[in-house]
Amino acid sequence: MYKNAKRKIERGVAFPTCLSVNNTVCHFSPLASDTSELQEGDMVKIDMGCHIDGFIAVVAHTHVVQEGLVNDRKADVIAAANTAAEVALRLVRPGKKNKDVTDAIQKVAAAYDCKIVEGVLSHQLKQFVIDGNKVILSVSNPDTRVDDAEFEENEVYAVDIVASTGEGKPKLLDEKQTTIYKRAVDKNYHLKMKTSRFIFSEINQKFPILPFTARALEEKRARLGLVECVNHDLLQPYPVLHEKPGDYVAHIKFTVLLMPNGSDRITLHPMQKLQPTKTIDDPEIKGWLALGTKTKKKGGGKKKKGKKNEGDKADAEPMDASKTDAAAS
Repeated sequence: MYKNAKRKIERGVAFPTCLSVNNTVCHFSPLASDTSELQEGDMVKIDMGCHIDGFIAVVAHTHVVQEGLVNDRKADVIAAANTAAEVALRLVRPGKKNKDVTDAIQKVAAAYDCKIVEGVLSHQLKQFVIDGNKVILSVSNPDTRVDDAEFEENEVYAVDIVASTGEGKPKLLDEKQTTIYKRAVDKNYHLKMKTSRFIFSEINQKFPILPFTARALEEKRARLGLVECVNHDLLQPYPVLHEKPGDYVAHIKFTVLLMPNGSDRITLHPMQKLQPTKTIDDPEIKGWLALGTKTKKKGGGKKKKGKKNEGDKADAEPMDASKTDAAAS
C-alpha cells in the first residue's frame, strides 16, 4: 500500500504470517498444500511483520475462535501474556536493564498460574536487522544466557511475550513443519545439488536478509533444496514448537520506540473480552502497571485542544477475576 512517487523504496514482508493454534507455540506458516482448518474454540496466535526501507514493525496477537466472553484457562493465559506485555512496555525504557524485564514478566505469568515460554527472545530492531544484538530473555536459565544490556534513547525493540498453561518448555516434534527460514549472511558453502543451487540463488535475490517462507518458492523444488541449505548452515530455520496436547499458549508481540518523550508502542490490536479465574493482588505488579509510558514535560506545557495523550498508558489494570467483563484498556 505504501507508495512514494519520488524514489523507489524497498518494502514488504519482514516476517511471514504465522497462525499457530492451541498448544502450537510459534512459527506455523502453512504451505499452499496444507488442508488444516480452524475449529470453534481454537486459540490462534497470529504473528507477522513488515518493513518500509528496512525499518521493521512486528506484531503478534492471540484470538479465540468464538463469540462472546473468553473464560477459564484460555482467559488466564491470554491475560497473563497481555499483562506481562503491559508491564514490559513500562520497563523497556532508557536506563532500565534487560534482566529487569525478564524477572518481571515471569512474576506476572506466575500470578495467573501460567509460565513464560522458554527460548523466546525479544530483540532490538535496526534497519534491515530483525534480530539485533541487544536481547531480552524470556526465562533466565543456565542453558540460555544473554549479555546484560541497558536500554537507550532512540532504540527500537520487538517485545515478544509467550505464555503457556503448561510447563513452558516447548519441543520440536517434526522438522518437516518448518517453513520459515532466514539467510545466514556470514556462512558460505558450495552446494552439491542443482536444485539446492537454484533455490539458494532465488533466496539470495529475493530474500537476502529478512526471514521468508517456503510458500514464496516453488514448493516441490524448495523442499529438496532447502534441506541441503539448512544442513550446511546457509539458512537459519525457525522451527515449529509445541507444548503438550491440552495446553494453551498465548502470544503478544509489539514494536516499541524509545523516544525522548517516552515509549511509543506502534503495533497494537484490541483484545477479546476476557474473564480470567485469577485475581492479581501483588503490589509490585500493580506498581509496574501504574507507571506511565511517557515522560512528563518540564514546565507544564499547554496541551493542544482536542488532543488527548493517547500514548501514555498510565494506571493500566491487571486483567483478572475481579472484573466481570475484563477487556484490555
